[in-house]
Amino acid sequence: MESTNRARQLRNNPTDADAKLWQALSARKVAGIRFNRQVRIEPFICDFVARTPKLIVEIDGGQHASNAADDTARTRYLERKEHRVIRFWNNGVLGNPAGMVAEIERVLRELPSPSPSGKREGN
Repeated sequence: MESTNRARQLRNNPTDADAKLWQALSARKVAGIRFNRQVRIEPFICDFVARTPKLIVEIDGGQHASNAADDTARTRYLERKEHRVIRFWNNGVLGNPAGMVAEIERVLRELPSPSPSGKREGN
């Protein structure tokens, strides 16, 4: 329950970089894909998640420079859960949001198409 409250707090008080990227990702503005912010994928809270293509976008501030090993472990864990993780620095998002969106679009094009629904023909 604590992580739910933390995710809600992060959504209600975004960093400048989070708010900037959310402006670009919200309302299916990128490739028609729905992103959610501050999503729990236990034990973590991920900045932005596109659930169907299983893409996670993380925005890293200066504290991440000293926690690179933790970020690497986190990324490996999420990749084992079959997610693709991409990371941007705060200053990259703030200074070049269009470039970050272009990179997200490029990664989305590389991801395999989601498998069809479990419905059978004729049902």
